[in-house]
Amino acid sequence: MGTDTVSPLRQRMIEDMSARKLCAATQRGHIHSCKKLAAFLKRSPDTATAEDIRLFQLHLAESDASICTRNRTMTGLRFLFRVTLGRLDLAAGIYHIREPQKIPLVMSPDETRRLLAVAANLKVRTLLSLGYGCGLRAGEVVRLKVKDIDRAQKIIRVEQAKGRKDRNVMLSPDTLDLLRQWWRVRSTRYDATTPLQERWLFPGRRPGKPLTTRQLSRLFHKAADAAGIKKSVTLHALRHSFATHLLERGTDIRIIQALLGHDKLDTTARYTRVATGMIANVESPLDLLSQPRKKQRRSKELPPA
Repeated sequence: MGTDTVSPLRQRMIEDMSARKLCAATQRGHIHSCKKLAAFLKRSPDTATAEDIRLFQLHLAESDASICTRNRTMTGLRFLFRVTLGRLDLAAGIYHIREPQKIPLVMSPDETRRLLAVAANLKVRTLLSLGYGCGLRAGEVVRLKVKDIDRAQKIIRVEQAKGRKDRNVMLSPDTLDLLRQWWRVRSTRYDATTPLQERWLFPGRRPGKPLTTRQLSRLFHKAADAAGIKKSVTLHALRHSFATHLLERGTDIRIIQALLGHDKLDTTARYTRVATGMIANVESPLDLLSQPRKKQRRSKELPPA
């Protein structure tokens, strides 16, 4: 597994991952994890011992790898030892580190307005508007097809998103208007022979493929720089801002949960920690101390019988 050739071990692992319907990105990540271990051992991972696994995890701890990277690496190795090799004894020695819970970084409504206003062209403005206006992930935006836009029901269907789940999000009049404008000027150079309903809304440079998330991320950062946004925001901040701004306007948190496609309400509830409008409106108990105390009304005494 240390070379670029497909070894029997790697082939078996790919078959195990494919049988369990792991997505291509997850499979690539697991294979990369096994390559890391092979490079550390300087031999095939199937010869690893419990001491090798312990030393490798110490090696990761001493490196500059983030906690997220370390956990992803060990997840791939756990699959190798537990599923492909059936070495439960080695899998038991793999541990994960609890990641620090960070508050999502969001943009204010004014920053979002500036971002969309300085978008380089109609295509970029439409892409970013879908991310913010519908709460879509980057991969969900670029993989939208014509058939996903339901004008009659005023919804956008998001098919087989994260966790292989389908969901619906709202199609606002402004979003529909942007999509119509974009469709009128969109080039059909790469998909003229593709059935209309199956065409990507945002085709990429490779025939038959959509725009990549990396290209979309570059467009976002260019717009953020042009808008003068100083925060270290990423493309995912559009989704965070969507949820936070809805929450601040009083939208029920369970509706936001459904729009985002979260399984657990706890995942959505984290936005209550960054809804600055809601937090600022909470009256501090300190302020209550400086207010004059209200005199209690004395009940009228009943006359003697």
